[in-house]
Amino acid sequence: MAVNLFLQQLRICIGERRVEPLYLPVVLSASTHLSPFQVVGDGELGISLISDLLHSRYAEGDRYRMTSEVVRSLGRWFTSSPRPLVRHSWIPTLLGFLSLCEKFYPANSPTHPGFIALHMLSASTGYDGFCEAVLPILTSVLLPTHPLQSRGLALEVFRRSTAEWFSPQAENISSKDLNQFLRAVGDPFQFPDLSLQDGKPTIAACHKPMMVAVVLIGFASSDLWRIHLRHSNFTSCEEIVATDDGKMAAIECMFGPMARSLSALLYTPAKMITVLKRLEDLRCLNTAEVILLWIWTADVVNPMDHGAWELIRRDTLRFYQTHGIRRLAALSRHITDTTRTTTYIDFLVKCYGRTPCRARKPPIAAKLPDNCIDLRIFQVCQLRRLYQLFWSDSVM
Repeated sequence: MAVNLFLQQLRICIGERRVEPLYLPVVLSASTHLSPFQVVGDGELGISLISDLLHSRYAEGDRYRMTSEVVRSLGRWFTSSPRPLVRHSWIPTLLGFLSLCEKFYPANSPTHPGFIALHMLSASTGYDGFCEAVLPILTSVLLPTHPLQSRGLALEVFRRSTAEWFSPQAENISSKDLNQFLRAVGDPFQFPDLSLQDGKPTIAACHKPMMVAVVLIGFASSDLWRIHLRHSNFTSCEEIVATDDGKMAAIECMFGPMARSLSALLYTPAKMITVLKRLEDLRCLNTAEVILLWIWTADVVNPMDHGAWELIRRDTLRFYQTHGIRRLAALSRHITDTTRTTTYIDFLVKCYGRTPCRARKPPIAAKLPDNCIDLRIFQVCQLRRLYQLFWSDSVM
């Protein structure tokens, strides 16, 4: 209660501008041993203090210095909590602080408060209007020349905001800003001046570049984003998915947590073919091939939808005849692959409430061995469908 009263009184003094800018760091430093935000139970009062300062009558430089001290104190609570909760209501305040930071770089400390705020933001999900507010900040922080050097964290914020990039609010962003943003995103596998460990560049543990690449693949299905994609967004991805292991890694990410966000955008026949053609236009043939592998192995298209499969068959035949029948061996291997059985079935149950070959049945209650049998049947059917497509009399 004493700590709570102290923080409440501090807020009142800030609102009345009775706290000298130079004294706030001293006050917060003196209270460090009390761990005020941990004692209160969460970071709500810390966020309130930051918001009060951002909207106070202090000079801009003083607002920056004072909020920076609160963010540092809040960061100690955040990093020491086993499962810190970043509420949606905090996001505008964190974005407001990051916008203020943009005026006072270069960073002069390895624990720059802007890094702390970005770290907290990377543990959150968006809200209505989030994409418009965060886009200019990410566009700046993603650049390899940005003083904060936090491209990995910025890409994690980008990845976790998948649903927001496809929301109606994103349509309010100008074409110029969208283009600059994707230019800043660039190649998600590339980082500036990475430190070395055992002779190899190190990447922040929180960053998952292949999952970011999958979001970019999803952009190829969107009328809003498609035209802004460029080959350079997939340069490293193209090299990685040139191998079977790389293709498998990409497909695993498409089975991952973002599947629900992308399911209505990417996992329909028309959208998947749109993605395929856009990647071909960008000369990203290895990445385009991953889409075909996904279509043929993921069972997201109802096997009884003959119109959809006719569309898929036609573009599959066109792709391999245009870009090399030799690629077909990879498709055959992936159709019969058995290493991802559990992941694959979990994906179908979560997104569609069914197992392979059960498109017309209610949500499943079968045991895993039965599900595995269903998967094997589906694989045999798909392999037969593939052979009929490429080795029928009409093709030969």
